[in-house]
Amino acid sequence: MNYTTQMNAARKGIVTKEMEIVANKENMEISKLMKLMSEGKIIIPCNKLHKNIEPNGLGSMLKTKINVNLGVSRDFKDMDMEIEKVNNAVKMGAESIMDLSSYGDTRKFRKRLTSECPAMIGTVPIYDAVVYYHKALMKITAKEWLDIVRMHAEDGVDFMTIHCGINKETVKKFKKNKRLTNIVSRGGSIIFAWMEMTGEENPFYEYYDEVLDICREYDITMSLGDACRPGSIADGTDASQIEELITLGELTKRAWEKDVQVMIEGPGHMPINQIAANMEIQKTLCYGAPFYVLGPIVTDVAPGYDHITSAIGGAIAATYGASFLCYVTPAEHLRLPNLDDVKEGIIATKIAAHAADIAKGIDGAGNWDNEMSLARKELDWEKMFELCIDPQKARRYREEAKPEKEDTCSMCGNFCALKNTNRILDGKIVSIFDE
Repeated sequence: MNYTTQMNAARKGIVTKEMEIVANKENMEISKLMKLMSEGKIIIPCNKLHKNIEPNGLGSMLKTKINVNLGVSRDFKDMDMEIEKVNNAVKMGAESIMDLSSYGDTRKFRKRLTSECPAMIGTVPIYDAVVYYHKALMKITAKEWLDIVRMHAEDGVDFMTIHCGINKETVKKFKKNKRLTNIVSRGGSIIFAWMEMTGEENPFYEYYDEVLDICREYDITMSLGDACRPGSIADGTDASQIEELITLGELTKRAWEKDVQVMIEGPGHMPINQIAANMEIQKTLCYGAPFYVLGPIVTDVAPGYDHITSAIGGAIAATYGASFLCYVTPAEHLRLPNLDDVKEGIIATKIAAHAADIAKGIDGAGNWDNEMSLARKELDWEKMFELCIDPQKARRYREEAKPEKEDTCSMCGNFCALKNTNRILDGKIVSIFDE
């Protein structure tokens, strides 16, 4: 292999098998794909050691992809249950799984993911360091933080969320500009606490070049974490968020200098009217690097329905430039999601991603909708079920309220507009009351 990373290969004019697969999936000329990859605007996260991965590209000009967060915790330790969630997520079309495990033998679970799962695998080394070393947070050394990054690389993960944008300058800005909800990023809060207790600089920022060297060796994509993402709509687009984003832009350029692939993580909670502007700010400050967003969640008052608040924000974000949507389940802010929560979160995020693809003119995105519309016009129920984003639910709804006449539904019956219009256009008589 005479290249280090997918970005390095693109810059050298080397066509990799991963590029060929992505170009075919996206119906994009390989030369255009490689140009955008060489500029950092498209990435293909795939660790050299993740042998069974099905490669996917991330970039605003590609189909919007979705990520599913999973993992064991102190209160829910069932690894097999999490693997079942993983398998279900992949079957439902999730392109990425992020392991956020924070308890027990996290390495065993991580290795199982990279050996069995064909989706992109992401992790947050900061969480794992706390679990792995099992000692007081302030006693973890800078070298130990970095050693966890290498461990995850060796385990085959494709991208890592590294909270390297929160440095001493960002912390000053955060303390000066008071927030309603302070820091809500788990990784961000951990590294902030470590910095405050030790008085030291963020090791991921201070030793950033060493982190990049690890990423280049294994071809790991840096997911530059947003430690200061807003955790309430009141904190949206505030000084701390923008200060960190400026730093992430600087770190993006440094990564590209070493041919390391990069994506930027984004908000968070944010009012609808700020989303489009945030996408433009990110594209400008981070030079068009793919944007990976959690939501954005557009209102704070819907616990139990945050898959909806997130899907609203995600559709808008992807329309205006986000490449990668992290799903949010109905259980967000409340508990670890169960199997049903995971399904609802995936469906909501897939709807948001597809709606955005239509809006931004992705080639062929609307064909699916046109097929569904044709099936509706023809009252072809089986075809409608086949085309549904969730066929099981659609079939169940129809079965629960069967109509008297099979060619209608229980809402309209003989008042069915499609049925009656079809009959008139075919030269037939319309009979509403079966005279």
